[in-house]
Amino acid sequence: MKADIGQKIKELRISNGFTLKELSRRSDLSISFLSQVERGLASIAVTSLEKIACVFGVDLSYFFTPPQKHQESVMRSYEHQVFSVEESRYYYRLASDLNGKVLEPMIISLLPNQDEKAVNPYSHEGEEFVYVLEGILTVFVENEQYQLNPGDSIHISSTTPHEWANFTNKLTKVLCVSTPKIFKHNGK
Repeated sequence: MKADIGQKIKELRISNGFTLKELSRRSDLSISFLSQVERGLASIAVTSLEKIACVFGVDLSYFFTPPQKHQESVMRSYEHQVFSVEESRYYYRLASDLNGKVLEPMIISLLPNQDEKAVNPYSHEGEEFVYVLEGILTVFVENEQYQLNPGDSIHISSTTPHEWANFTNKLTKVLCVSTPKIFKHNGK
């Protein structure tokens, strides 16, 4: 049982892009203790497990449910729903259950006529793969600028400062697959 719990903690940690050090900082549990728990070498108290559950936004029962043999996630096209809106972007979830998953697939619609002054490159852990479905996407990666047309794609390390924009007068739609997950999904 303790090996199963440790494995689930490790899977959550990795799928959220956390190092042991980061999980330690957020949970107030030592790195060495967390490492031992993940390897099944130490038991964990419920109070400590609650801290970890809180960090990852999962219910405590998550650690006690038997692992599923198949973790396929099918989402029908009519089930896609907006799960986040940021100024000129709409994010559509492409998977219904992201627990224990590393990739976060989504469709992003970028509204037309974005202001060039609003472009503010940023960086974070992980990778991003972006495929243009329709419209024209301008991608900034460090000091480079790329114009991508439908069918074009880019794969970048997210630790490099980057940003995308739609400077055209038409909607731009992209498929984006990123890791680690950048949105919290209330355990989903």
